[in-house]
Amino acid sequence: MKKHPISFKLNGEKVSIEVEPSDVLVDVLRDRLGIKSPKVGCDRGDCGTCTIIMDGRTVRSCLALAVEADGAELVTLEGANTSRKWTRKLQEKFHSKNAFQCGFCAPGIILSATELLEKNPRAGKHEIKEAIAGNLCRCTGYEPIVEAIEETVKGK
Repeated sequence: MKKHPISFKLNGEKVSIEVEPSDVLVDVLRDRLGIKSPKVGCDRGDCGTCTIIMDGRTVRSCLALAVEADGAELVTLEGANTSRKWTRKLQEKFHSKNAFQCGFCAPGIILSATELLEKNPRAGKHEIKEAIAGNLCRCTGYEPIVEAIEETVKGK
């Protein structure tokens, strides 16, 4: 199969790479570019562990072809720590609230919450639950996660 050159911004840095038409974005990020925060969970877009921000919106990178990223701006948890207002605050609250156990789902949930708070910094419990509904956590249940996001909103 013929490789296609693509270019995009990844966490603020310009990236140029050749990909196969069938290459999935999460695999390119993890295996070829060394970005480890998007995880491969279900490979069907159900669990949210592969969540990244593409052009300001969360996407499931296990469902996106790498060629779809051509010309886009991608942000993973690695880059969101320095480029997004809410990410560091969310991480601090998640840590203080013990909102995660294994952490496998953490990057996707934090990026989903980041996108929510960028759009609605006064989000209430209903909006928070809706924003993270596509992210599965098998360890904690969701109450400490929702509480951590609520406390971030309130600035506690």
